[in-house]
Amino acid sequence: MLLIYDGQTTADAPTPRTGGVPLVPDEFVWPRCRECGGAMQFLAHLPLDVGVVAVFFCQNDPGMCDGWDATAGANRAYLFSGELTPAAVPADGETLLGAVTSLRLHPADEPTEEPVLGRVGGEPDWIQGDETPDCPSCATRMTFTAELEEGKDFATSANFGGGGRGYLFNCQPCRQAAFLWQR
Repeated sequence: MLLIYDGQTTADAPTPRTGGVPLVPDEFVWPRCRECGGAMQFLAHLPLDVGVVAVFFCQNDPGMCDGWDATAGANRAYLFSGELTPAAVPADGETLLGAVTSLRLHPADEPTEEPVLGRVGGEPDWIQGDETPDCPSCATRMTFTAELEEGKDFATSANFGGGGRGYLFNCQPCRQAAFLWQR
């Protein structure tokens, strides 16, 4: 399934979107970059069959923290279930995108003229080569979940280094998710 640009939406919409605020469980603590210590930027909210995925990455000093590495600590993905509410956003760091973009699922085998902002399922379309991470809990190779493109315009764009793409993975048995990007 393709993720198609579907206009703007509210910051806490429970639908697929980039930007806004994450919907999280009560015990959630906003992630901080292990490299620079700053609060990470919330990138995407994706309700999927495996659960709700929330994606974050460091944008405090773009290009200086290793956001392209799923294990370096400059990005974080979560796999949530149960009741979720909007998170409290930290006052420090580059924490939010400039706009909230609604994403609509569209069959990959049906042509579209609308902007494609990603894809759910299938196999990753690697730019540089396979970097599928292993689950940090069980060490099993994680399952590809989704790809995210940089965005429709500057305000809604993820900073994947210009022409990059983000890759999201999960380990459903361990309730783990991972994110990395390539350019």
